[in-house]
Amino acid sequence: METSDILSVIQAVFKGADARDWPLAEQSFAPEVLYDYTSMAGGQPLTLTPAAIIGMWKQFLPGFDKTEHLISDFKITEESNTAAVQFTGHATHVIDKAVWIVEGTYETKLTRLADHWRLTFFKFNLQNQEGDLQLPALAQERASQPQR
Repeated sequence: METSDILSVIQAVFKGADARDWPLAEQSFAPEVLYDYTSMAGGQPLTLTPAAIIGMWKQFLPGFDKTEHLISDFKITEESNTAAVQFTGHATHVIDKAVWIVEGTYETKLTRLADHWRLTFFKFNLQNQEGDLQLPALAQERASQPQR
């Protein structure tokens, strides 16, 4: 098992998102990713490039003063050049003193590409959200404005 290599790829996604280090987050994804946030946003799962995923995040996450994603309880199943990883997530989003918290589970799949693990499937299953539920709209509005 290459648990540490697999986990470092997943952790880089969330570390990059929280630090707004887009290249760090983007490098974790394969050239094509089945991306599924339908439990939170509705719609259908999408097949996206890493640049498209990060492009969506850039329209949203920078609108928060701070985000903190905590991930844990990893269950890894590795088979040859693929791995499936399930884990829990707790995300805190802050604007001024207002807080929006999102909790759920993730289902991911990774493939080894040229000696590096990359995410090919990224699904979030919303379990709970609390706090100021208006913050996502405010963050998107703030992120769309010229450099703050």
